[in-house]
Amino acid sequence: MKKDIHPADYRTVLFEDLASGEKFLIGSTVKTTETGTFEGKEYPKLLVEISSKSHPFYTGEDRTLDKTGRVEKFKQRAAKKK
Repeated sequence: MKKDIHPADYRTVLFEDLASGEKFLIGSTVKTTETGTFEGKEYPKLLVEISSKSHPFYTGEDRTLDKTGRVEKFKQRAAKKK
């Protein structure tokens, strides 16, 4: 690998998939404010909504991702109870 080609803020970052809970390490320059522990070490952490561990194309599962629909369904249920 060539020397001095990576940006100064290039480091190992912990990515956590919100859909599956899976964690993985990747070298990145992404800006983060959170930290997380992986295999006993602490890393900068970034939460992602979907990754290869939860994406239907890679998992073979037929799953609908509907974040905004959940809120609307909750509001409808709450309105019915009133």
